[in-house]
Amino acid sequence: MALPDDVFEHGPDPENPGWRHWNLKDRTLFNGAVMGKLITRVDDDGKARLRMFPERRHENLQGIVHGAVTLSLIDISLFTTMHTIGSGNAGPSVTVELSTQFVGGGKPDRPLDAVCEIVRETGSMVFVRGIVEQEDHTVASFSGIVKKMKRRPAS
Repeated sequence: MALPDDVFEHGPDPENPGWRHWNLKDRTLFNGAVMGKLITRVDDDGKARLRMFPERRHENLQGIVHGAVTLSLIDISLFTTMHTIGSGNAGPSVTVELSTQFVGGGKPDRPLDAVCEIVRETGSMVFVRGIVEQEDHTVASFSGIVKKMKRRPAS
């Protein structure tokens, strides 16, 4: 199921050749209001990559990217992965499980990337694993399961 153009922006990003936008048009919703600009691409190895650009508002008291921001990037990356290298059905769907291991702190002055692969996709579930990295620095590893939901009839 394609993502609707009236609510979602996923075209090429002219500022970053080879990347595409991954943003809701309504910037007051979580992705835009909290995360800021997100871009995505498929790497040469076939993995999906979702990038955010940390800002001061994403830091914790230690001056590193807040863990909740990293978790949000991971959660959003599950759906990016479904859309870019999976069946293309990124909605409607929900995260049913997310397991994360923090192994380093994210630096707020560099882009933060979630790099993902699909372990298995069925008709109703997608199993994803990946890492969050900044160049050669690993911030977290994770795995997640997304449940594809059936559209409910309008009442």
